[in-house]
Amino acid sequence: MTRSLLWSLVRRRYTFFELIRRDRAFLVFLAACFFVTGIVYPYADAARWVGFALAGYSAIANDSIQTVGTFIASNRQRPWWVLWLFIGGLFLATVTASWLAFDGDVSYRRLTAKGFAETPTAFSFLQIAAPLFLLVLTRLRMPVSTTFLLLSCFSTDLGGLQAMLMKSVGGYGVAFVAALLAWMLLARLVRFSGMPHPAWGPLQWTSTGLLWCAWIMQDAANIAVYLPRRLGPAEFAVFAGFIFAGLGLLFYLKGDRIQEVVNEKTDVTDIRAATLIDLVYAALLFGFTTVSVIPMSTTWVFIGLLGGREVALSLAARGAPPALGSPKASASCGRILPTPALACSSPSPWPSLPSPRSARPCSRCSERVPPAPPRPGRSAFLPGLHAFNLSFMQPAGGECTLPTA
Repeated sequence: MTRSLLWSLVRRRYTFFELIRRDRAFLVFLAACFFVTGIVYPYADAARWVGFALAGYSAIANDSIQTVGTFIASNRQRPWWVLWLFIGGLFLATVTASWLAFDGDVSYRRLTAKGFAETPTAFSFLQIAAPLFLLVLTRLRMPVSTTFLLLSCFSTDLGGLQAMLMKSVGGYGVAFVAALLAWMLLARLVRFSGMPHPAWGPLQWTSTGLLWCAWIMQDAANIAVYLPRRLGPAEFAVFAGFIFAGLGLLFYLKGDRIQEVVNEKTDVTDIRAATLIDLVYAALLFGFTTVSVIPMSTTWVFIGLLGGREVALSLAARGAPPALGSPKASASCGRILPTPALACSSPSPWPSLPSPRSARPCSRCSERVPPAPPRPGRSAFLPGLHAFNLSFMQPAGGECTLPTA
């Protein structure tokens, strides 16, 4: 036992040093940013631009899986600069429209909501360093709510935080139900096979453009919260130019490591599936934009969308369970039970639950019933996160074929 414990410690130490060696450039950059943050945070004029620069890249990089992630995955064969000019051009057009329409406000009035309307005049170390923690989470392929991680640090009113939380929770629920209904309908009406029609290409670029614009309207406040609520021409030029350059770096890196989360999703590299995801997500964000100017977590909406989609796809793949009392249900109660416990229908008393790994006798006959197939460990709700286990929807194996009395 002592030898195995020592070997386990050696392996953990080796893995830790391998992690440092592999990411040493990122760790050096991170340490330098923390050092600069510690120096500038007492000086508000310098701190606001340092915080903006760090938040500008970290927020877009972490949220890229929910905005341009499927776009990058479906267009990996195209030059990175083509995708950058398209997305970057839309960003410039969207924030310019807000800057002109709302008298220098680039957040589409999200920063006029209760608790966020005042320009920060002093900063704490954690307010400037918050984007650095977001960079670490992004490097670890962990999608998080940038709204709560960044924007909530500047709230001056508890009521504003409560309103933001309630709107985000409502957004998750609405997105889950909308995606569940939409993909259950699509699964019955549409079956994708073979190569996509050439018309899907322009349609996907259009849907991605709409989604990107809707995301900017919602989440530009997460970046601009460090800056004055009304930007002058020079300040706006720095704001727009820096984000435009940061988008170029993101596309050059092909979404960085967090892009792997999107590449692992069910069928999202297919341009048709990616287009449908973007269209539904864009419609939801545009809808929430018109409801109120209260900021919300778009990540929660995105998780609700993916959750509803995966549940609908799982139900469509396995088929809906039969209704209780139907002939099909009477012939096999194993299909409507949450565990593959029973091999055939039987009256009370309730039979004991045998192990699903071994054959077991039928309650009405002496024949041995084969075991049920192994159940999957988890669904593909969101890679990297433990989510709904839909294994109870898998039909149980080993059904008795003898007729019931």
